[in-house]
Amino acid sequence: MDAETKFRDIPSIDAMLKHPAVSARISECGRELAVYASRLTVDAVRKRTSEGKQPPSIDALSGTVISAIDAVRGNSLCPIINATGIVLHTNLGRAALGKKVLDDITPIVLGYSTIEFDCAGAARGSRNDHIAPMLRYLTHAENAVVVNNNAAAIVLVLSTLAKKKEVIVSRGELIEIGGEFRIPEIMASAGARMVEVGTTNRTRLKDYENAITQRTALIFKAHRSNFSMSGFTEESSLPELSVLARKHNLPLVYDIGSGLLRKPEGLPLDSEPDVASSIEKGADLVLFSADKLLGGPQAGIIAGKNELIARLAKAPLMRALRVGKLTLAALISACRQYLDDEHLFRLNPSMQMLSRAPDDLRRQAEHLCDVLAQKNVKAEVVETVSQCGGGTLPDVNLPGFAVKLHLPEPKKTKKASAAERVFKNLLAGQRPILGILREGALLFDVRTIDDQEIAFVAEAVTREVIGVLELGA
Repeated sequence: MDAETKFRDIPSIDAMLKHPAVSARISECGRELAVYASRLTVDAVRKRTSEGKQPPSIDALSGTVISAIDAVRGNSLCPIINATGIVLHTNLGRAALGKKVLDDITPIVLGYSTIEFDCAGAARGSRNDHIAPMLRYLTHAENAVVVNNNAAAIVLVLSTLAKKKEVIVSRGELIEIGGEFRIPEIMASAGARMVEVGTTNRTRLKDYENAITQRTALIFKAHRSNFSMSGFTEESSLPELSVLARKHNLPLVYDIGSGLLRKPEGLPLDSEPDVASSIEKGADLVLFSADKLLGGPQAGIIAGKNELIARLAKAPLMRALRVGKLTLAALISACRQYLDDEHLFRLNPSMQMLSRAPDDLRRQAEHLCDVLAQKNVKAEVVETVSQCGGGTLPDVNLPGFAVKLHLPEPKKTKKASAAERVFKNLLAGQRPILGILREGALLFDVRTIDDQEIAFVAEAVTREVIGVLELGA
């Protein structure tokens, strides 16, 4: 078939719109979107045809048009059931906010709010005033300001306090914070000149002191929140660095990252720095995330000395980095839970999951296993180890329980195993379920599964297991 004949076989836009499958969607999405999707599809076919490929039939292309329509009007951002046991799963949005936060923010975001209005003075107000008093109380800092994430907090501090100046940091704290963002690159983007001191495993106080010059703007300390070092190591303590910083009239900035406001009893947090203690030990500014151990929405918080916070709040970059009413309302609600431990463990989903008792986890795993057995799906309860995740508590292992499916061993073919196919099929569902593929087996860690999700998980797993087995393992 010559090229001219091939091009004649490509359906017109009008023909695509009249195809029954596409025409049926027009009543849902409107003609304009259907035209857009049809044009995208036909243009792509013309390009492939010009490269010598045979154009597909109009029936085949109708499916492509519908997929293009769904890509625009659909929503790939959807709820997912986290059966990995990782409490602060970065790819799943880190901290779950819980119903209390939703209830608190609903009246704020449904209509107008006082985000930048002072009712008492009948004049413009500051959005930071809504959260600052609570943060001062919880962190023991003189003041605090909120930006859109912790990386933004670092950029704001460095660009405001250290632009074109030197920042001293230990080589052992040049961390990568996820998504290939690294402290050296963030410092460079903020216009600061990084001065590395010490070695990867040992940095002494004299290393910092010897690096101080007239060009030094501040001393920067970063908590290794997403990894740990052991063995032949040494680092300067926060109180030591505080004395040194004051001696040379320099701010001491501490990026603790993981965002633990304080240490409630009953959790394995001994090795984790918290904001309040860091302030008390002499940090002038403490930077941390709100969507990790704090259990709030994505945001970055800077707490510390009044004079420094005032400079940050007035910086031109602050307007680009500030948070909106949705984030601010959710953060206020999450922080309010820290006012007492009873509310914290009852209302904060992250703290609930981190503090779950082994007996409770075993009970829930056995319940899921029993429900699966009633549906003739073979499984067993196994011991497992969960993690906090989200770049926090790298040394903390949380003993727990998971449900392990009994599926046929894969045959010696290139075909994916039954466990792999069930795993992928569960992710393709309308409400995806993310389990654990480990050594050829599929597991569901119940630490991060809510009791109300058990029936749904059992039903979905049963459906996919039966489907895979019917096709043959």
